[in-house]
Amino acid sequence: MEPTTDRLKTPRAAGMAGVAFALLLGAAIVLMRISIPGDAADATIDQDRRWAVQLALQIVPFAGIFFLWFMGALRAHTGAAEDRFIATVFLGSGFVFVATLFAAAAAAGTVLNEETPSDFGRHYAYTLLATYAMRMAAVFVLATSMIGRTLGVFPRPLAVLGTLVGLVLLVVGSGVPWSEMLFPAWALVISLHILRVRRTAVQADGSGPP
Repeated sequence: MEPTTDRLKTPRAAGMAGVAFALLLGAAIVLMRISIPGDAADATIDQDRRWAVQLALQIVPFAGIFFLWFMGALRAHTGAAEDRFIATVFLGSGFVFVATLFAAAAAAGTVLNEETPSDFGRHYAYTLLATYAMRMAAVFVLATSMIGRTLGVFPRPLAVLGTLVGLVLLVVGSGVPWSEMLFPAWALVISLHILRVRRTAVQADGSGPP
C-alpha cells in the first residue's frame, strides 16, 4: 500500500503548489495593473497607488517559490516516461520564467525606491514582465500541455486549452492588456484538475480520505 500512497502524494503537492502559485501571481499582476497602465510607452506609477506595487513585490518571491515546487512535482509525476527533449524545454522555460520574474520585480523595486523614477527603469521592468517572462510562460505552457497529452496525464480538452493559451501568450505578449492573466488562470485549471484526479484515485484505491 505504501508505494501507491507515495505515488498519490506527488499529484496533490503539484495541485496545491499550483493553486498557491496561480493565486499569488494573479494577485501580483492585478496589483501591478491597477498601478501601471498597460501601454509600456506610458508605464508610469500612480503615486497614490504605490502601495499596490510594494505589495506586489512582496508577493512575487512567494509566487516564484510555489512555481518551482509546482514544476518539480509535475516532473516527478511524469516519472521516467517523460520525453527528454520536451522535458528539457519544460525545465528550461520554467527556470528562465522564474529568473525573469524575479529580475522584473527587482527592477520595479529599484524604480519604486527612486525619488524621481526614470523612464528607462519603468520600461525595463515592464518589458521584462510583460514581454520576456510571459514568452517563457508560453513555452512552459506549451511544453506542459505536450507532455500531458503524450503521457495521457491531461484529457484532450485540457491539452488543447493549454496549447491555445501558450500560443496566445507567445504571439500576443504585451500587446493586449491583462493577457498575462491567462498564465495563472491556466495554472489554476491544471492544479484543480490534478487535485480532482488525485481525489478520485484515493477513493478508488481505498487508502483513506482524500
